[in-house]
Amino acid sequence: MGKGPGLYTEIGKKTRDLLYKDYQTDQKFTLTTYSPTGVAITSTGLKKGELFLADVNTQLKKNNITTDVKVDTDSNLFTTITVDEPAPGLKAIFSFRVPDQRSGKAEVQYLHDYAAVSSSIGLTPNPIVNFSGVIGSKAVSLGTDLSFDTKTGNFIKCNAGLSYSNADLIASLTLNDKGDSLKASYYHDVNLLHAVGGEVSHSFSTNENTITVGSQHALDPLTTLKARVNNFGKASALIQHEWRPKSYFTVSGEVDTKVLEKSTKIGFALALKP
Repeated sequence: MGKGPGLYTEIGKKTRDLLYKDYQTDQKFTLTTYSPTGVAITSTGLKKGELFLADVNTQLKKNNITTDVKVDTDSNLFTTITVDEPAPGLKAIFSFRVPDQRSGKAEVQYLHDYAAVSSSIGLTPNPIVNFSGVIGSKAVSLGTDLSFDTKTGNFIKCNAGLSYSNADLIASLTLNDKGDSLKASYYHDVNLLHAVGGEVSHSFSTNENTITVGSQHALDPLTTLKARVNNFGKASALIQHEWRPKSYFTVSGEVDTKVLEKSTKIGFALALKP
């Protein structure tokens, strides 16, 4: 299945990860522990200004079934059950949230060497139906992402995307928001240590362009430095160090170059795994 085009969410993902992943201006702490029976318990705390948010996620794997149960500080209970490979290339996902009785959703994903399909439906009397499909190969793929509201009879999401990749370059083009915005992205591995990427988005309704460029460099096998800037003058940078296997310490900052004296924001993240 590794030769296939991947799901629609994979279009442009490499660029998104380079430009946005791990950047934050808050304080975040994550601790994962494992019980003798193999249950993984992950506790997360996030401080956003004066607000503190926390959740505890318990993950149990048995054969090809993974069950995730998460409780947050608002007393919401999130449950996700994933069944891997009930048939070759197939994955089934069931999720719901308590006390929201309208949050239940069933999803099926299918991966093939030349196609990938994902479809989900809300478990309500008038559900929202989501469908995404991609055809092609690992090198070239074309896909669409749709959401249909059966209550109103309208499409609430209608996107399309095209992706091209080779050994060290990935380029993608997506048409989003029912044709209102066009986004082009680019990712390039310059060498084993350095990568660059860029994203250009144009809104037809506002005639506004957003340009973001970024870079990633491995200072050593355990330390990564990233930076990005957009055409509105916002610049961000982070340094991430893997101080033990699967445990990361990240420091990131953001500044608006137009108002330097007021705009500086610093964020910290610590993720611990045994």
